[in-house]
Amino acid sequence: MSQDPQSRTLIIGGGITGLSAAYELVRLGRPAVLIEEQPRLGGVIQTETVDGCVLEQGPDSFLSAKPAAAELIRELGLGGEIIASNDDSRVTYVVRKGRLVPLPDGLMMMVPTRIMPVAVSPLLGWGTKLRMGLEYFHSPPAERRERSVGEFIREHYGGETVDYLAEPLLSGVYGGDVERLSVDSVLARFVEIEAKYGSLTKGVLAARKAAGRGKAAPLFQTMKGGLAQLTTELERRIRPDCGIVHERAEAVERTSDGRWRVRAGGDWIAGADLIFACPAYAAGALLNTVHPQLAALLSGIEYSSSMTVALVYKKDRIPALPPGFGFLVPARERGVLVACTFTGAKFPFRVPDTHAVLRCFLGGAGNEAVLDSSNGDILASVLDEVKQLLGWRVDPDRTLITRWRRAMAQYTVGHETRLRLIDDIRSTLPGLHLAGNAYSGIGIPDCIRTGRAAARMSLPRPQARM
Repeated sequence: MSQDPQSRTLIIGGGITGLSAAYELVRLGRPAVLIEEQPRLGGVIQTETVDGCVLEQGPDSFLSAKPAAAELIRELGLGGEIIASNDDSRVTYVVRKGRLVPLPDGLMMMVPTRIMPVAVSPLLGWGTKLRMGLEYFHSPPAERRERSVGEFIREHYGGETVDYLAEPLLSGVYGGDVERLSVDSVLARFVEIEAKYGSLTKGVLAARKAAGRGKAAPLFQTMKGGLAQLTTELERRIRPDCGIVHERAEAVERTSDGRWRVRAGGDWIAGADLIFACPAYAAGALLNTVHPQLAALLSGIEYSSSMTVALVYKKDRIPALPPGFGFLVPARERGVLVACTFTGAKFPFRVPDTHAVLRCFLGGAGNEAVLDSSNGDILASVLDEVKQLLGWRVDPDRTLITRWRRAMAQYTVGHETRLRLIDDIRSTLPGLHLAGNAYSGIGIPDCIRTGRAAARMSLPRPQARM
């Protein structure tokens, strides 16, 4: 494929978003150059295999309900590698007063759809249970206004539901603060239900009745050998036809003829279009000389930092794990652990029968100072909490610690307004495209969807007729 600077697309960022954009361009026969400062591609998707255990250092799966990831995997001929979460054995625990308490059956996020499991659960007090029952009679709001997730859930189910359901569930997904995350951006479906039914419980029950009693799709999907199978295959597909530059993007300019160029490693690379597939703050820093207002809006999108700590045990040295997927630690109960997944229980093929793997999550909004601790101090704190919660006395045979600084975008209150302003300005800069987890979804399917869409938008535009 020719690399004509007059027609090629430049992509900044070699994570799953940038790889998806590059793949789409190559697939459509368009020249592209991918610029990534790290020596490896794939971004936060990193997989290691230790003692036969597949250890994900970044995300471990994607939502089945969002089709872009599974569609791409099948398109690449890897459909046979897709595996689903073991939902038949899904139990998630929440720490309350130092004990693991299972989430009641029938919860959709924090919305109860069955009475008895909630009524007998020790996770919530009787005042909250009564309020959950009365929520069925909640009226639609007189006017729509943007609220934080915490405010929204508190209005429906009370403060204890925020503390022991909404906060731990969303900390595990977004690494964010429920008092600052926008419900319109994070739980848009619940906002729609509230507008129509008033009651979230009533709306969720109606949706389930309309969906019928067919077999539910698995909640999560991933790949047998780890998600790096996907990024590795994407890299293999693009390498013959896409230029790959492992240098830091130092500056961006718009040329007098409306094209773009990027300085990387001291050299200028020219192209017709430019896709930012990097964090919004990185795009903002590069665009400051091109459009200061757009740069400020992008730089204003907040990010949180987090880390994963994998603990690998030989099974003959430890007691049996509690049945289920793992546990969440609410902020009210939190030391350093935010959540912990029992990897072998959540997915098949990940852990041999001889081993057990705990995948621990730390950091997130308000807890980011832990990333500055030494590996030794982090491991000591994690093991202390794991031993207390599980009643173990055994140290792991192997460990793997990975830090992710400013990796997770935060959709705080005002996010939708910010996006509209960003898009209004971007539309005045032909050839500029934005993709990734900072805009309309944080998961792998969202990154793939926005990356491929940006690539298609960068295709040659028809010339206006005089």
